[in-house]
Amino acid sequence: MTTDTSEFAGTQAEGEESPGPEPGPGPARRWATIGTSGLALLPLALLGAAFWIGRLVRPGGDDWCFLPVVRDEGASGMIGKFFLDDNGRIANALLVIAYGFFGVPGQQWFALVSGVLMLGILWALIASALKRAGLTAPRGLALLVGATTAALFFLATPNPYKAFYWPASSVSHTVAPVLACAAVIPLLRARTRRGRDFALGVAYLAGIFIGTLSEETAIVAFVVLATVLLMSRWALPGAGRTRTRVWCVVAFAGVAVGTAILYMSPGARTRRERFGADSASMFGPEALTTALRAFGHVLGTVFTTWQYLGAVAVGVLLGLLVRGGERGTDVPDGSLCRRPLLLVLVGFLAFLVSGYLCVVVAYPAFGTSVVTASRIWGDFLLLYVLLLVGAGALLGRWLRARRWGIRTATAGVAAAMCAATCVGLAVPLFRLERQMEVRAQRWDRQDRALREGAARGARVLPYTPVPVSGMLEPFGNHGRRAWPAKCVAQYYHLEKITHSTRLP
Repeated sequence: MTTDTSEFAGTQAEGEESPGPEPGPGPARRWATIGTSGLALLPLALLGAAFWIGRLVRPGGDDWCFLPVVRDEGASGMIGKFFLDDNGRIANALLVIAYGFFGVPGQQWFALVSGVLMLGILWALIASALKRAGLTAPRGLALLVGATTAALFFLATPNPYKAFYWPASSVSHTVAPVLACAAVIPLLRARTRRGRDFALGVAYLAGIFIGTLSEETAIVAFVVLATVLLMSRWALPGAGRTRTRVWCVVAFAGVAVGTAILYMSPGARTRRERFGADSASMFGPEALTTALRAFGHVLGTVFTTWQYLGAVAVGVLLGLLVRGGERGTDVPDGSLCRRPLLLVLVGFLAFLVSGYLCVVVAYPAFGTSVVTASRIWGDFLLLYVLLLVGAGALLGRWLRARRWGIRTATAGVAAAMCAATCVGLAVPLFRLERQMEVRAQRWDRQDRALREGAARGARVLPYTPVPVSGMLEPFGNHGRRAWPAKCVAQYYHLEKITHSTRLP
């Protein structure tokens, strides 16, 4: 995506059936613009509904422990908690402060603010990549691809609540990989020396931020950057190759600095001791084999989630509708741009390697539950969705050499698949909305009772668990799991809460 020419460049093989007549460019482009703009309304409507449902989010899990610290100790207390005690993730602490400062409303606005931000980044990434590759697309196509990618990334996981709505998880495993993608946009947009210098600065600072935000996203960044560096000799033309290599080295250095800061922090050291996650145990033969089996189960879930076919479908539309990068461009002979399928295969290999390493790193903390803890898969799932879009685009580009009728039928099937994907994501989303609404009503009712009790001077009050989507609540597992009861008591200025089975 960083090359100066199209990655989708292709030629018509000798003896291949030549394409049939095509409508004139004016009417065809107008209808393409109308079609893509209309189709984009489906994922946008789905995302709009998902953002609106965010108003039903209430604190749970780690939020119980974060909110009192932000309220009582401010930013310095939250940064100290993460860096000195919890996990060393300074950037994570900053994002928690950003929404935790507003208390419960910050939880409710998180989905809207973070969702719009990530949608905008993915839209800009697609548009910038097309422009850099010298491709033109009907208006609305980049938005369609970006919105579909965002909808799949947010909602196609087994537990969208934890992946998208739960701020404590989303900032580490959903927001983090999208922010990493945002660092690529200045490089794709750079046209002058000053622009390229700015892109380098952004890459370095973003690398440090990502390194101190999410270990798993840092791993994916390392693997992807190393892959681009290794393949750039064959995949990119002259000047673009050198600039991309320099950018990758700078970004790699930034992520390395951030990761080193995180790894050497007192909080990270405490976390490793708590889970026994030293390098010898984490990367021993038995641990690596166990993590490989777990990653196999994760892939089994991901590869059988049919909604991801929507990424391929929108990619096919992209390949069919873009113009430019045809035969006669300045793609160097013998480069991988002439063999784009190999680029996709290398990309999927990078996905497999980075995904496996993410599971290796997460396994000491999550154990066998890493197979079901889909919220931590987001660090490598965004790469998977983007690769599916790229593979679909190559297929669409190849189909452009077919007759006009075949292309039209393929576009219709792809559009129908995009629509089916949105429906397939909407059904469980609205089911989740009902569950969140019930939980919000119960949470608000109990919140009022606890606040009123604390205002009357009570020091110990009963608490009834109100979980949703597998979120941890005090006295879970039929009252046997107390965490985070102490944090709940601190949130309401109580000394202790006790287990209750009836709401006040």
